[in-house]
Amino acid sequence: MTGSRFMGRTQRGGADLTGDERSTFGVIGVVCAVAGFFVMGFVLGPIAMICGWLAMGRRWTGARSKTALVAVVLGAIDTVLALIWLAGASGSWGLWT
Repeated sequence: MTGSRFMGRTQRGGADLTGDERSTFGVIGVVCAVAGFFVMGFVLGPIAMICGWLAMGRRWTGARSKTALVAVVLGAIDTVLALIWLAGASGSWGLWT
């Protein structure tokens, strides 16, 4: 039974998430995305996108929660802004002429 969880008589592997786990990942993703706008956007942005993707059930089709979609979108915006900031900061060191 190592590495798998049992619910009733059906075996559930680690790949399937319950509704509670998905909503938790959605909230964690939104919190990481909002915090990423202020500190460490290049780390928290991708974490927010991953948590949002897991909260959506790893697919774009079907029903998905709003928090999961918000986490993915804000995480992507956060990551892009962090990369732009990083590219602008490297210009002052003479790397970009």
